[in-house]
Amino acid sequence: QVQLVESGGGSVQAGDSLRLSCAASGRTFSSYRVAWFRQGPGKEREFVGGIRWSDSTYYADSVKGRFTITRDNAMNTVYLLMNSLKPDDTAVYYCAAGAMSNNWGAPYDYWGQGTQVTVSS
Repeated sequence: QVQLVESGGGSVQAGDSLRLSCAASGRTFSSYRVAWFRQGPGKEREFVGGIRWSDSTYYADSVKGRFTITRDNAMNTVYLLMNSLKPDDTAVYYCAAGAMSNNWGAPYDYWGQGTQVTVSS
């Protein structure tokens, strides 16, 4: 069993940066595929990006070049650094962990509770 806890959300201005954290407990994080999702007001949940056990990353086109995902295996934590934030980035951000797979759409077994990010213009 893996428990995930997100933190780092808040209210910022357009153009600002935020770093979200996803801390895992229960089992080591290093062998999992970890992804960030978000759900904006009135929108469906969408994939933001992910990082594999090999540290390779993948990003949605909407955030590519602005968001960076890294992991610290010693801290059992994955980070989402968000730069040049836009009002459209306003959402609840979730991290999720799943078994090894080359398919980012494969099921995720564990989810965090989410952290709110609000970007004002």
